[in-house]
Amino acid sequence: MFIEKIELRKIQMEYVSPFETSLGREYHKTAIIVKIETQDLEGFGECVAEQNPRYSYETVETAWHVLSQFIIPIILKRNVENPENLLSMLKPIRGHNMACAAIEEAFIDAYAKVRKVSLSKLLGGVKNRIESGVSIGIQESVDKLLKSIGNYLEQNYHRIKVKIKPQWDIEVLEKVREAYPDISLMVDANGAYTINDLNHLQKLDKYNLLMIEQPLDYDDLVYHAELQSKMKTPICLDESVPNLSSTQAAIKLGSCKIINIKVGRVGGLQKAKQIHDYCQEKGVPVWCGGMLETGIGRAINVAIASLPNYKLPNDISASDRYYKEDIVEPPFQINCDGTINVPQMPGIGVDVIEERLEKVTKKKRTFT
Repeated sequence: MFIEKIELRKIQMEYVSPFETSLGREYHKTAIIVKIETQDLEGFGECVAEQNPRYSYETVETAWHVLSQFIIPIILKRNVENPENLLSMLKPIRGHNMACAAIEEAFIDAYAKVRKVSLSKLLGGVKNRIESGVSIGIQESVDKLLKSIGNYLEQNYHRIKVKIKPQWDIEVLEKVREAYPDISLMVDANGAYTINDLNHLQKLDKYNLLMIEQPLDYDDLVYHAELQSKMKTPICLDESVPNLSSTQAAIKLGSCKIINIKVGRVGGLQKAKQIHDYCQEKGVPVWCGGMLETGIGRAINVAIASLPNYKLPNDISASDRYYKEDIVEPPFQINCDGTINVPQMPGIGVDVIEERLEKVTKKKRTFT
Protein backbone atom coordinates (compact mmCIF):
# COMPACT_ATOMS: atom_id res chain seq x y z
CA MET A 1 0.00 0.00 0.00
CA PHE A 2 1.27 3.44 -0.90
CA ILE A 3 1.14 5.82 2.08
CA GLU A 4 -0.08 9.16 0.73
CA LYS A 5 -0.86 11.10 3.89
CA ILE A 6 -0.55 10.75 7.69
CA GLU A 7 -2.45 12.82 10.23
CA LEU A 8 -1.68 13.22 13.94
CA ARG A 9 -4.20 14.57 16.43
CA LYS A 10 -3.67 15.24 20.10
CA ILE A 11 -7.04 14.79 21.75
CA GLN A 12 -8.46 15.25 25.24
CA MET A 13 -11.61 13.53 26.52
CA GLU A 14 -13.15 13.91 29.97
CA TYR A 15 -13.67 10.76 32.03
CA VAL A 16 -17.09 10.00 33.46
CA SER A 17 -15.34 10.00 36.85
CA PRO A 18 -11.70 10.40 37.98
CA PHE A 19 -9.50 7.28 37.86
CA GLU A 20 -6.87 6.80 40.59
CA THR A 21 -4.07 4.24 40.93
CA SER A 22 -0.95 4.09 43.09
CA LEU A 23 0.66 6.26 40.38
CA GLY A 24 -1.81 9.14 40.74
CA ARG A 25 -5.26 10.42 39.79
CA GLU A 26 -6.45 11.28 36.27
CA TYR A 27 -9.47 13.35 35.24
CA HIS A 28 -9.28 13.12 31.46
CA LYS A 29 -7.73 11.09 28.67
CA THR A 30 -5.04 12.69 26.56
CA ALA A 31 -3.95 10.64 23.56
CA ILE A 32 -2.63 10.79 20.02
CA ILE A 33 -4.85 9.53 17.21
CA VAL A 34 -3.03 8.51 14.02
CA LYS A 35 -4.73 8.37 10.63
CA ILE A 36 -3.00 6.85 7.60
CA GLU A 37 -4.43 7.53 4.14
CA THR A 38 -3.70 5.38 1.08
CA GLN A 39 -5.03 5.72 -2.46
CA ASP A 40 -8.41 4.22 -1.56
CA LEU A 41 -9.01 4.29 2.17
CA GLU A 42 -7.81 5.22 5.66
CA GLY A 43 -6.75 3.46 8.84
CA PHE A 44 -6.73 4.60 12.47
CA GLY A 45 -4.46 3.90 15.44
CA GLU A 46 -4.19 5.23 19.00
CA CYS A 47 -1.05 6.05 20.93
CA VAL A 48 -1.66 5.20 24.60
CA ALA A 49 1.23 7.22 26.04
CA GLU A 50 0.10 9.38 28.95
CA GLN A 51 0.83 13.00 29.79
CA ASN A 52 3.25 12.06 32.59
CA PRO A 53 6.12 9.51 32.55
CA ARG A 54 4.66 7.42 35.37
CA TYR A 55 3.44 4.23 33.75
CA SER A 56 6.08 4.49 30.99
CA TYR A 57 8.95 6.78 30.04
CA GLU A 58 6.91 7.62 26.94
CA THR A 59 4.61 10.63 27.12
CA VAL A 60 2.21 12.29 24.69
CA GLU A 61 4.87 14.88 23.88
CA THR A 62 7.72 12.39 23.33
CA ALA A 63 5.47 10.21 21.18
CA TRP A 64 4.42 13.19 19.07
CA HIS A 65 8.09 14.10 18.59
CA VAL A 66 9.18 10.56 17.66
CA LEU A 67 6.22 10.05 15.33
CA SER A 68 6.63 13.33 13.48
CA GLN A 69 10.43 13.50 13.35
CA PHE A 70 11.45 9.86 12.91
CA ILE A 71 8.66 7.33 12.28
CA ILE A 72 6.51 9.17 9.74
CA PRO A 73 9.47 10.14 7.50
CA ILE A 74 10.36 6.44 7.23
CA ILE A 75 7.02 5.39 5.69
CA LEU A 76 5.45 8.51 4.16
CA LYS A 77 5.29 8.38 0.34
CA ARG A 78 6.55 4.79 0.48
CA ASN A 79 4.99 1.55 -0.66
CA VAL A 80 4.54 -0.65 2.42
CA GLU A 81 3.64 -4.13 1.23
CA ASN A 82 2.39 -5.72 4.45
CA PRO A 83 2.60 -5.50 8.28
CA GLU A 84 5.84 -7.52 8.33
CA ASN A 85 7.39 -5.06 5.89
CA LEU A 86 6.34 -2.17 8.14
CA LEU A 87 7.87 -3.86 11.18
CA SER A 88 11.15 -4.23 9.30
CA MET A 89 11.08 -0.56 8.28
CA LEU A 90 10.58 0.53 11.90
CA LYS A 91 13.34 -1.71 13.28
CA PRO A 92 15.91 1.15 13.48
CA ILE A 93 13.66 2.90 16.06
CA ARG A 94 14.87 1.77 19.47
CA GLY A 95 12.18 1.74 22.15
CA HIS A 96 9.23 4.13 21.88
CA ASN A 97 6.87 1.16 21.69
CA MET A 98 3.70 3.22 22.09
CA ALA A 99 4.57 5.52 19.20
CA CYS A 100 5.48 2.58 16.96
CA ALA A 101 2.32 0.72 17.95
CA ALA A 102 0.09 3.64 16.98
CA ILE A 103 1.47 3.84 13.43
CA GLU A 104 1.34 0.05 13.05
CA GLU A 105 -2.28 -0.07 14.23
CA ALA A 106 -3.32 2.55 11.67
CA PHE A 107 -1.51 0.69 8.90
CA ILE A 108 -2.99 -2.70 9.82
CA ASP A 109 -6.48 -1.21 10.03
CA ALA A 110 -6.09 0.00 6.43
CA TYR A 111 -4.42 -3.26 5.38
CA ALA A 112 -7.33 -5.32 6.74
CA LYS A 113 -9.86 -3.04 5.03
CA VAL A 114 -8.12 -3.54 1.67
CA ARG A 115 -8.49 -7.29 2.16
CA LYS A 116 -12.08 -6.91 3.40
CA VAL A 117 -11.33 -8.85 6.57
CA SER A 118 -11.80 -7.96 10.22
CA LEU A 119 -8.74 -7.16 12.33
CA SER A 120 -9.60 -10.13 14.53
CA LYS A 121 -9.54 -12.58 11.64
CA LEU A 122 -6.38 -11.02 10.20
CA LEU A 123 -4.60 -11.65 13.51
CA GLY A 124 -5.89 -15.22 13.80
CA GLY A 125 -8.67 -14.58 16.29
CA VAL A 126 -11.04 -17.44 17.06
CA LYS A 127 -13.65 -15.78 19.30
CA ASN A 128 -16.81 -13.88 18.44
CA ARG A 129 -17.05 -12.59 22.01
CA ILE A 130 -14.31 -11.77 24.51
CA GLU A 131 -14.55 -11.89 28.29
CA SER A 132 -14.71 -8.47 29.90
CA GLY A 133 -13.67 -7.26 33.32
CA VAL A 134 -13.70 -3.85 34.95
CA SER A 135 -10.89 -1.97 36.69
CA ILE A 136 -11.84 0.18 39.68
CA GLY A 137 -9.45 2.89 40.81
CA ILE A 138 -8.62 3.80 44.40
CA GLN A 139 -11.72 5.32 46.01
CA GLU A 140 -12.31 7.96 48.66
CA SER A 141 -13.71 5.34 51.04
CA VAL A 142 -14.29 1.61 51.29
CA ASP A 143 -18.04 2.20 51.27
CA LYS A 144 -17.73 4.01 47.94
CA LEU A 145 -15.64 1.11 46.57
CA LEU A 146 -18.24 -1.47 47.67
CA LYS A 147 -21.00 0.57 46.07
CA SER A 148 -18.98 0.82 42.87
CA ILE A 149 -18.39 -2.95 42.80
CA GLY A 150 -22.09 -3.59 43.26
CA ASN A 151 -22.92 -1.21 40.44
CA TYR A 152 -20.55 -2.95 38.01
CA LEU A 153 -21.80 -6.40 38.99
CA GLU A 154 -25.30 -5.20 38.11
CA GLN A 155 -23.93 -4.17 34.71
CA ASN A 156 -22.85 -7.80 34.13
CA TYR A 157 -19.11 -7.43 34.69
CA HIS A 158 -18.03 -10.83 35.96
CA ARG A 159 -14.49 -9.95 37.04
CA ILE A 160 -13.56 -7.05 39.29
CA LYS A 161 -10.07 -5.55 39.48
CA VAL A 162 -9.27 -3.29 42.42
CA LYS A 163 -6.29 -0.97 42.48
CA ILE A 164 -4.24 -1.22 45.68
CA LYS A 165 -1.31 0.51 47.36
CA PRO A 166 0.20 0.53 50.88
CA GLN A 167 -2.50 1.54 53.38
CA TRP A 168 -5.19 0.66 50.83
CA ASP A 169 -4.98 -3.12 50.60
CA ILE A 170 -5.56 -5.69 53.36
CA GLU A 171 -8.34 -3.92 55.25
CA VAL A 172 -10.00 -2.98 51.98
CA LEU A 173 -9.92 -6.55 50.66
CA GLU A 174 -11.27 -7.80 53.98
CA LYS A 175 -14.35 -5.61 53.51
CA VAL A 176 -14.70 -6.53 49.84
CA ARG A 177 -14.65 -10.25 50.58
CA GLU A 178 -17.14 -9.81 53.42
CA ALA A 179 -19.54 -8.12 51.01
CA TYR A 180 -18.75 -10.22 47.91
CA PRO A 181 -17.24 -13.57 48.97
CA ASP A 182 -17.64 -15.35 45.64
CA ILE A 183 -16.87 -12.82 42.90
CA SER A 184 -13.89 -13.20 40.57
CA LEU A 185 -11.52 -10.65 42.13
CA MET A 186 -7.99 -9.47 41.37
CA VAL A 187 -5.79 -6.60 42.50
CA ASP A 188 -3.31 -4.34 40.72
CA ALA A 189 -0.50 -2.54 42.56
CA ASN A 190 1.26 -0.79 39.65
CA GLY A 191 4.61 -1.45 41.33
CA ALA A 192 3.69 0.11 44.69
CA TYR A 193 5.52 -2.45 46.88
CA THR A 194 9.07 -3.78 47.39
CA ILE A 195 10.39 -7.20 48.33
CA ASN A 196 10.62 -5.90 51.90
CA ASP A 197 6.82 -6.08 51.92
CA LEU A 198 6.90 -9.85 51.32
CA ASN A 199 5.26 -10.80 54.64
CA HIS A 200 2.58 -8.20 54.10
CA LEU A 201 1.89 -9.32 50.52
CA GLN A 202 1.64 -12.96 51.62
CA LYS A 203 -1.51 -11.96 53.52
CA LEU A 204 -3.23 -11.50 50.15
CA ASP A 205 -3.27 -15.29 49.74
CA LYS A 206 -6.27 -15.60 52.05
CA TYR A 207 -8.59 -13.62 49.76
CA ASN A 208 -8.82 -16.14 46.90
CA LEU A 209 -7.63 -13.68 44.27
CA LEU A 210 -7.49 -14.46 40.58
CA MET A 211 -4.08 -12.74 40.54
CA ILE A 212 -2.04 -9.84 41.90
CA GLU A 213 -0.83 -7.65 39.06
CA GLN A 214 2.58 -5.94 39.08
CA PRO A 215 3.22 -5.84 42.85
CA LEU A 216 6.90 -4.81 42.57
CA ASP A 217 8.88 -2.31 40.52
CA TYR A 218 8.42 -1.92 36.77
CA ASP A 219 11.92 -3.12 35.84
CA ASP A 220 12.12 -6.04 38.27
CA LEU A 221 12.06 -9.73 37.42
CA VAL A 222 14.33 -11.26 40.07
CA TYR A 223 12.41 -10.16 43.17
CA HIS A 224 9.12 -10.98 41.46
CA ALA A 225 10.46 -14.53 41.10
CA GLU A 226 11.28 -14.65 44.82
CA LEU A 227 7.87 -13.27 45.71
CA GLN A 228 6.02 -15.73 43.44
CA SER A 229 7.89 -18.65 44.98
CA LYS A 230 6.52 -17.64 48.39
CA MET A 231 2.94 -16.84 47.41
CA LYS A 232 0.02 -19.03 46.34
CA THR A 233 -1.69 -16.17 44.50
CA PRO A 234 -0.53 -16.00 40.87
CA ILE A 235 1.53 -12.94 40.03
CA CYS A 236 0.74 -11.24 36.74
CA LEU A 237 3.34 -8.96 35.15
CA ASP A 238 2.50 -5.82 33.21
CA GLU A 239 5.10 -3.04 33.23
CA SER A 240 7.95 -5.53 33.71
CA VAL A 241 7.39 -7.22 30.34
CA PRO A 242 7.64 -4.58 27.57
CA ASN A 243 8.74 -7.05 24.88
CA LEU A 244 9.13 -10.72 23.97
CA SER A 245 12.61 -11.13 25.47
CA SER A 246 11.54 -9.83 28.90
CA THR A 247 8.50 -12.11 28.73
CA GLN A 248 10.75 -15.09 28.02
CA ALA A 249 13.03 -14.12 30.91
CA ALA A 250 10.09 -13.70 33.29
CA ILE A 251 8.68 -17.12 32.48
CA LYS A 252 12.07 -18.86 32.71
CA LEU A 253 12.82 -17.17 36.04
CA GLY A 254 9.39 -18.01 37.44
CA SER A 255 8.62 -14.32 38.00
CA CYS A 256 4.93 -14.79 37.26
CA LYS A 257 2.24 -17.27 36.26
CA ILE A 258 0.20 -14.88 34.08
CA ILE A 259 1.10 -12.20 31.51
CA ASN A 260 -0.84 -9.02 30.79
CA ILE A 261 -0.41 -8.01 27.14
CA LYS A 262 -0.99 -4.35 26.26
CA VAL A 263 -0.57 -3.65 22.56
CA GLY A 264 0.91 -0.19 23.12
CA ARG A 265 3.32 -1.30 25.82
CA VAL A 266 4.84 -4.09 23.72
CA GLY A 267 5.15 -2.15 20.47
CA GLY A 268 2.15 -3.15 18.38
CA LEU A 269 -0.14 -5.94 17.26
CA GLN A 270 2.50 -8.14 15.66
CA LYS A 271 4.70 -8.07 18.76
CA ALA A 272 1.68 -8.68 20.96
CA LYS A 273 0.88 -11.76 18.89
CA GLN A 274 4.49 -13.01 19.23
CA ILE A 275 4.19 -12.78 23.03
CA HIS A 276 0.79 -14.49 22.90
CA ASP A 277 2.18 -17.35 20.84
CA TYR A 278 5.19 -17.85 23.11
CA CYS A 279 3.02 -17.87 26.25
CA GLN A 280 0.64 -20.32 24.62
CA GLU A 281 3.56 -22.63 23.83
CA LYS A 282 4.71 -22.45 27.47
CA GLY A 283 1.22 -22.93 28.93
CA VAL A 284 1.09 -19.44 30.45
CA PRO A 285 -2.33 -17.75 30.09
CA VAL A 286 -2.56 -14.12 28.99
CA TRP A 287 -5.14 -11.36 29.06
CA CYS A 288 -5.43 -7.87 27.58
CA GLY A 289 -4.88 -4.91 29.85
CA GLY A 290 -6.36 -1.51 29.14
CA MET A 291 -5.05 2.04 29.10
CA LEU A 292 -8.48 3.72 29.27
CA GLU A 293 -8.50 3.88 25.48
CA THR A 294 -10.97 5.64 23.21
CA GLY A 295 -13.09 3.46 20.95
CA ILE A 296 -10.20 3.19 18.47
CA GLY A 297 -7.83 1.60 20.97
CA ARG A 298 -10.68 -0.39 22.49
CA ALA A 299 -11.48 -1.94 19.09
CA ILE A 300 -7.83 -2.94 18.72
CA ASN A 301 -7.83 -4.50 22.21
CA VAL A 302 -10.99 -6.48 21.47
CA ALA A 303 -9.44 -7.84 18.27
CA ILE A 304 -6.20 -9.03 19.91
CA ALA A 305 -8.16 -10.53 22.83
CA SER A 306 -9.97 -12.81 20.36
CA LEU A 307 -6.80 -14.92 20.04
CA PRO A 308 -7.03 -18.37 21.70
CA ASN A 309 -4.61 -17.96 24.63
CA TYR A 310 -6.45 -14.93 26.05
CA LYS A 311 -7.96 -17.16 28.71
CA LEU A 312 -8.71 -14.65 31.47
CA PRO A 313 -11.18 -11.73 31.54
CA ASN A 314 -9.70 -8.61 29.99
CA ASP A 315 -9.62 -4.97 31.10
CA ILE A 316 -11.87 -4.11 28.18
CA SER A 317 -15.05 -2.51 29.39
CA ALA A 318 -17.98 -0.81 27.70
CA SER A 319 -17.42 2.60 26.12
CA ASP A 320 -19.63 4.31 28.71
CA ARG A 321 -17.41 3.03 31.54
CA TYR A 322 -15.09 5.97 30.83
CA TYR A 323 -16.77 8.30 28.33
CA LYS A 324 -20.21 9.86 27.98
CA GLU A 325 -19.69 10.01 24.22
CA ASP A 326 -17.02 7.98 22.44
CA ILE A 327 -15.47 8.98 19.11
CA VAL A 328 -16.60 5.78 17.35
CA GLU A 329 -19.84 4.09 16.36
CA PRO A 330 -21.13 1.71 17.38
CA PRO A 331 -19.98 2.00 21.00
CA PHE A 332 -18.82 -1.12 22.81
CA GLN A 333 -21.39 -2.65 25.15
CA ILE A 334 -21.43 -5.44 27.73
CA ASN A 335 -23.60 -8.48 27.00
CA CYS A 336 -25.63 -10.13 29.74
CA ASP A 337 -22.99 -12.87 30.02
CA GLY A 338 -20.20 -10.36 30.74
CA THR A 339 -18.72 -10.42 27.25
CA ILE A 340 -18.14 -7.90 24.46
CA ASN A 341 -18.83 -8.68 20.81
CA VAL A 342 -15.83 -8.82 18.48
CA PRO A 343 -16.44 -6.51 15.47
CA GLN A 344 -16.78 -8.42 12.20
CA MET A 345 -16.57 -5.51 9.77
CA PRO A 346 -13.29 -4.97 7.87
CA GLY A 347 -10.42 -3.39 9.81
CA ILE A 348 -11.01 -2.36 13.41
CA GLY A 349 -14.73 -2.75 12.75
CA VAL A 350 -16.01 0.60 14.04
CA ASP A 351 -16.50 3.96 12.33
CA VAL A 352 -14.57 6.98 13.60
CA ILE A 353 -16.96 9.94 13.79
CA GLU A 354 -14.94 12.84 12.40
CA GLU A 355 -17.19 15.49 13.94
CA ARG A 356 -16.67 14.07 17.44
CA LEU A 357 -12.96 13.64 16.80
CA GLU A 358 -12.68 17.28 15.74
CA LYS A 359 -14.51 18.38 18.88
CA VAL A 360 -11.94 16.80 21.21
CA THR A 361 -8.86 17.72 19.12
CA LYS A 362 -6.37 20.04 20.82
CA LYS A 363 -3.59 19.87 18.23
CA LYS A 364 -3.39 18.60 14.67
CA ARG A 365 -0.72 18.13 12.02
CA THR A 366 -0.97 16.64 8.55
CA PHE A 367 2.03 15.12 6.76
CA THR A 368 1.89 14.92 2.95
